[in-house]
Amino acid sequence: MIRYGGNTSSLEVTCGDRTLLFDAGSGIRYLGKKLAATPPREADLFLTHTHFDHVCGLPFFVPFFIPGWKFRVWAGNLYPRHKLQTVIEDMMIAPLFPVPPTIFNADIEFLDFPAGNDIEAADGVVVKTCALNHPNEATGYRIEFDGRSICYITDTEHPPEGNDKALEAFLKDADIVIYDASYTDEEYQQRVGWGHSTWEAGVRLCDAANVKTYVVFHHDPEHDDDFMDGVARDVEKARPGSIVAKEGMVLKP
Repeated sequence: MIRYGGNTSSLEVTCGDRTLLFDAGSGIRYLGKKLAATPPREADLFLTHTHFDHVCGLPFFVPFFIPGWKFRVWAGNLYPRHKLQTVIEDMMIAPLFPVPPTIFNADIEFLDFPAGNDIEAADGVVVKTCALNHPNEATGYRIEFDGRSICYITDTEHPPEGNDKALEAFLKDADIVIYDASYTDEEYQQRVGWGHSTWEAGVRLCDAANVKTYVVFHHDPEHDDDFMDGVARDVEKARPGSIVAKEGMVLKP
């Protein structure tokens, strides 16, 4: 996993001078080190859901320990049954973790919302949301700023036949779509109901939604670099200009 990476989900989206973060998997440790070298400011962290692989990096995110930083942490998969703050507190509790979230020195606000709501993250920065098909539910995001759009869609499972029409409409004409393509169509036959999709389903969805750039994301940890090279070749043939995500990759819409 040298070329594609092996950490779990973490993205940064920059809209002008506003920083938006998406998911807090183990990869957020590296992002935290980069942000810690910059002056403290306000930022938003949007979680697709609170399964452990998407939140395990939170206790190791350096800016959470730095006074002056201000974060709004959002989750749309828990409302109204659970509270995000309680979920994080329960994750950081002995004997699972040695210190509670009160160790954080940043100003952190935990916010729950029903998937489907629009969120104005800052002036001119709109984050649209939608419900995804995943165990314990998950939330997809569409960021719109300065006439451009990026969609972050993970973790989700496609329908048995055709596309998820609601999701197709949500992605319509997006500049970049980052999509859960954990499996191939062949592998998926043994993983129905697991809450993940395939790169081929992503191609079909992005074609139908007239997406400009399709990004294959959320790689199965059993897929090594050589396997992912093969996926990259197949995706390029199926939808030229598509991209297979790698750690540290930077894209501009």
